[in-house]
Amino acid sequence: MTKNAKRVIMDSLEQTTARERGPTGDGIRAERAGWSFGGDTPQYFDRHVARSVPNYEAGHRLIEQVSDFFVKSDSVAYEIGTSTGTLLRQLAKRHSQGTRWIGIDSERAMIEYARSAQGKASNVEYLLANACEVDYEASDFIVSYYTIQFVPPRHRQNLIDLIYKSLNWGGAFLFFEKVRAPDARFQDIASAIYIDYKLDNGYSPEEVLGKANSLKGVLEPFSTKGNLDMLHRAGFVDTMTIYKHVCFEGFLAVK
Repeated sequence: MTKNAKRVIMDSLEQTTARERGPTGDGIRAERAGWSFGGDTPQYFDRHVARSVPNYEAGHRLIEQVSDFFVKSDSVAYEIGTSTGTLLRQLAKRHSQGTRWIGIDSERAMIEYARSAQGKASNVEYLLANACEVDYEASDFIVSYYTIQFVPPRHRQNLIDLIYKSLNWGGAFLFFEKVRAPDARFQDIASAIYIDYKLDNGYSPEEVLGKANSLKGVLEPFSTKGNLDMLHRAGFVDTMTIYKHVCFEGFLAVK
């Protein structure tokens, strides 16, 4: 990234004037502090998130591999924040003998898109609901891929508590999150590296700025410690980081 591009982005991030719906990349437009997974976002979502999150598809493969250790032929398994259902369908195909896969999302447009793309996956069902209000069945595996970060902080612990209660003994919760660095210096480094990543991946400075502005007050990442503290408060004892790339992290918690 050139010094000029960096200056344009950082100067613009400090501006507070209201703007109309602006470009965030891949055909998606959003207002300041108004990012939404509804509307026409589903049709662009898979491409957008794959270009925006480092190793996004590799993360899917890692989740599939981890699922082998916990999913049984009679398991109930959940994906919280299933969006277009891409990951859920991959998991259902991998574990197709008897396992029930339930995808939860609060956006009707996402659920409708996922259902339309489902094909003949008889072991998959989609639930339009707020994940914090679901009556979860006893389960062996729960995955959330960059979703908990969008749950309002005041409700986040309650959701982790529900997940812990849902899991059978020996079951696992695997979730990936964008995380904040432990101090300001490291946060500056992580943010700059991520801006470089998006620019190198073909996004314009205007799109990078537009996405950052749209996520204000919508995306609220916790630090690594903040996420681990939530797990421990819920009752999880056995936890580890299973993936890490700068400000993106995957956590595995076993009940």
